[in-house]
Amino acid sequence: MNTERYRYLRGLGMAVVISLGATWAHAEPQHGIAMYGEPALPPDFVSLPQANPDAPKGGSFRWGESGSFDSLNPYVTKGRSATGISTLTVETLMGRNYDEAFSLYGLLAESIDTDDARTYVEFTLRAEARFSDGSPVTVEDVMWSMETLGTVGNPRYHAAWKKIATMEKTGERSVRFTFNVEDRELPLILGLRPILKKAQWEGKDFAEATLEAPIGSGPYVLDKSETGVFVSFKRNPDWWGKDLPFNRGQWNFDEIRYDYYANPQAIFEAFKAGNVSAYREANVSKWLSSYDFPSVQSGDVIKAEIPHGRPSGIEGLVFNTRKPIFADWRVREALILAFNFEFINQTLNGGLLPRIPSYFGNSFLGMEPGKPAEGRELALLDPFKAELPPGAIEGYALPVSEGDQANRKNIRAAAGLLEEAGWTVGDDGVLKNAKGEAFTFEILLVTGQDEMASVAEVYIEALKALGITATLNKIDDAQYKERTTAYDFDMTHYIRSLSLSPGNEQLLYWGAAGVTEPGTRNWMGVNSPAIEAMIAAMLKAPDTTEFTAATRALDRVLTSGRYVIPIWYSDLSRLAYSADLKYPEKLPLYGDWTGFLPDTWWYEAK
Repeated sequence: MNTERYRYLRGLGMAVVISLGATWAHAEPQHGIAMYGEPALPPDFVSLPQANPDAPKGGSFRWGESGSFDSLNPYVTKGRSATGISTLTVETLMGRNYDEAFSLYGLLAESIDTDDARTYVEFTLRAEARFSDGSPVTVEDVMWSMETLGTVGNPRYHAAWKKIATMEKTGERSVRFTFNVEDRELPLILGLRPILKKAQWEGKDFAEATLEAPIGSGPYVLDKSETGVFVSFKRNPDWWGKDLPFNRGQWNFDEIRYDYYANPQAIFEAFKAGNVSAYREANVSKWLSSYDFPSVQSGDVIKAEIPHGRPSGIEGLVFNTRKPIFADWRVREALILAFNFEFINQTLNGGLLPRIPSYFGNSFLGMEPGKPAEGRELALLDPFKAELPPGAIEGYALPVSEGDQANRKNIRAAAGLLEEAGWTVGDDGVLKNAKGEAFTFEILLVTGQDEMASVAEVYIEALKALGITATLNKIDDAQYKERTTAYDFDMTHYIRSLSLSPGNEQLLYWGAAGVTEPGTRNWMGVNSPAIEAMIAAMLKAPDTTEFTAATRALDRVLTSGRYVIPIWYSDLSRLAYSADLKYPEKLPLYGDWTGFLPDTWWYEAK
């Protein structure tokens, strides 16, 4: 690639750019950028509001991970990468403030420049930015990283790369990207791309899994690791960015280590023994009943409930609609009816956790369950009304059971829908289609997913009332990744955490390319022009009103599509941790999520 000027053109790309009115005139470079409006922090901010700028440095933090790893390259689909490589050792041009819905501030880049229509973005690198080996971070490194990730990296990087018409070096420390589509999020997306050292990868196949760690510019460097057992990072005393306001009060531990265990129960036992620093408890009943061990009673372990303001996201059992038995929405609705949420929730959680109502539930971006679309939501959905599943426009809400184990009312409704879809119960009590094929499927889980296994076992028993035979198959972590990457499953556990700033990643989650392209997050295999149109409307939205309407419309199509059997969510995190660890009083908007633990925590002996 020519390091002075690299032009990437596709078909009519430049014509589109010209029609969007892109020019070479510079706007005033800024210290930050927000998806809408202005970023909350001024150019002279001291630190992020959720960080303690006076936090002491030192100590160690150990976290337990379930499963294993066989690669140190987190940017490709091959292999399972060790935790922490990207977050701790590699930086991006801009950094995200998790106390705002979606705002970025200069990290490797000292400034960002774009126009009102966001037809281009230009970044200017900081002169002092350095990789951990002492070499400067250059425009060539930025350009190589963008192209490599966008072409041979994980598919999550590809969509944005295809929207770049030109990529050009405009100065010793500046690079400009001009776009071939209208997408207001693209400047922010590129600002969050990992920047790698080009020279490290010369003569190597970047797409392969490797045990050679990337050379990054982040606060930590890889210290030592044992494949599949642990990975340990040490704080780089020569880190170029330690005095940046954005970093002040962050990355305070001398060592961050991730130890791998067979399953979550093993991690919990290691935490009780003092070998893990903190543990997130997902089971509310266990939180109330199993935290009376000696270190809690002595005060050496602290229990905290940390609220958040982010959407519920989606978690549950996902249908692989690539499989013929799940292609009909009536079949999926029948299987949702057979899932006795109220009974399962009472059994496992004491009935204390609410059910996920929709993908963007628990936020202003979520649809109103059961209520018809109106106003701008309706206008966005109306062109697709002929192809939308029932409930998208009229209103859809998840079925509610009577709470008893039999769930008779919903089972009867499920049987009726299955019959409409061509499935009937024969004299042998087995549900079959017109060809005489029995309705059977497999629920795939990872060994150690004990809670989800309990959910699946109750569900499998309930399905027998419909003449359906479902089996539970628990496999190891490596097999599970291989099978889900290739979409080789019928039904499995599915979780997608969603933010208050959904954007291009939504295409990776449920864009049509994921129906056949391996390695995307579209495990359900959804192929919906309406979904892609709602995402496009989100990306083009000029203001928060239009953005909210488009997101709610997307929520309607996804939820009424009946692709997932949702379980429960919590509007707070239940976190137990060593009393030697501290975190700031000011909690970020997103709570205990990315950017919180271990980023803003510190060690202070009890």
